[in-house]
Amino acid sequence: MSQSSPGSPPSPAGADTSTELPTLRVAVLGAGTVGTEVLRLLSQQGVDLSHRIGARLEVIGVAVRNLTRDRGEHVPAELLTEDATSLVQQSDLVIEVIGGIEPARTLLLEAMAGGASVVTANKALLAQDGAALYEAADIHGVDLYFEAAVAGAIPLVRPVRESLAGDRIQRVLGIVNGTTNYVLDAMTRTGASFDEALESAKELGYAEADPTADVQGHDAAAKASILASLAFHTRVRLSDVHCEGITEVSAQDIAAATRMGRTIKLLSIIERIEDETGERVSARVYPALIPDSHPLASVSDAYNAVFIEADAAGSLMFYGQGAGGAPTASAILGDVVSAARQRVRGGVGPRESRYAELDVIAIDDLRSAFYVSLTVQDRPGVLAEIAGTLSGYGISISTIHQELLEGDGTEQQALASIGITTHRALESAMTASLDVFSATATVLGIDSVLRIEGE
Repeated sequence: MSQSSPGSPPSPAGADTSTELPTLRVAVLGAGTVGTEVLRLLSQQGVDLSHRIGARLEVIGVAVRNLTRDRGEHVPAELLTEDATSLVQQSDLVIEVIGGIEPARTLLLEAMAGGASVVTANKALLAQDGAALYEAADIHGVDLYFEAAVAGAIPLVRPVRESLAGDRIQRVLGIVNGTTNYVLDAMTRTGASFDEALESAKELGYAEADPTADVQGHDAAAKASILASLAFHTRVRLSDVHCEGITEVSAQDIAAATRMGRTIKLLSIIERIEDETGERVSARVYPALIPDSHPLASVSDAYNAVFIEADAAGSLMFYGQGAGGAPTASAILGDVVSAARQRVRGGVGPRESRYAELDVIAIDDLRSAFYVSLTVQDRPGVLAEIAGTLSGYGISISTIHQELLEGDGTEQQALASIGITTHRALESAMTASLDVFSATATVLGIDSVLRIEGE
């Protein structure tokens, strides 16, 4: 880090004095949508950022895979390089926005080994191998910041690991994937099918050409892993997170939710659970029914929101844009300022906290309330048979809704659709009940199984 001359005379009022400040060398890995926005903000706000930090930020290179692609005015061609390894070795601060596991993992470890602090938006890498990055940061005395990895522009990581560090977080319910929230919201507002709503999300740029990571819940699961690790001072790996997507949510499910005064949202849920076996944590992702009165129910379009319940702070809600180039770049620049300040002043920022080392509870050992939709033969005794099966596994029925359907045209039998909501019950008990229903002649189909949250 170069220093300004200690004997420099004072600058006149209103002059740009940033050139008198020491310089931090910045490497940017990736120049896609987010990387381009990061470079734009660094250029446009460079003077302000330098005064907030106490040092100038000099971008010394931008690592890309293709040098010939035109990346616009905010990505100067002379900064582009394919030699990412050499670039990170020359840097004081590395911003990683290439995503994926490799080469991001190797490059970030190389950067920290060379003494550079790291700012990353890479949720997949943090969820899968965050331990290696934390340990490298500790060994080499550098910082690891990742606000943009969870919920885009919404300040969430810092409040959880710093602002609420003196509190005890009990539960977090989050809508942390904009694509799935848009799809479910469109299905609710317009009556569209899943496929129709997803196609609309693609046309608007909310969904990738391959939306698998979003609609299967993998993106939300990675974020749940990161949040659970921070909130509960325990390493919660991606493999610890129970994950279900929204591909099976139907227009009929949306209609049933509306009838019950509820809304379907894909939720990332992390929770502290205390019972006779001690204290454990849960991390899970699935579509769930929440009451229309719950704050998360009104989160529309591609927005994100996270609802936190803590002992002393009570209920807190964070809301905003969870994706997109500019919002994500905003979160990254916040981390850049924090990491740069640490380098200028000496010392390091927050470290990994995993003293609790709590066990992660398996999904089968959780208790949830359920909504189950069945197609059955419409004849006397069917409801009693279904209720008896549920009761046999310790599941109590809260409400039942029944609608007659037309016969199937072949067996000339009357059919009915039955929607059942239950009180809280063991997941394993519900699984066993569904297995019985699948083998019962009077139950012709298990149309839907959704959990009920937020009550």
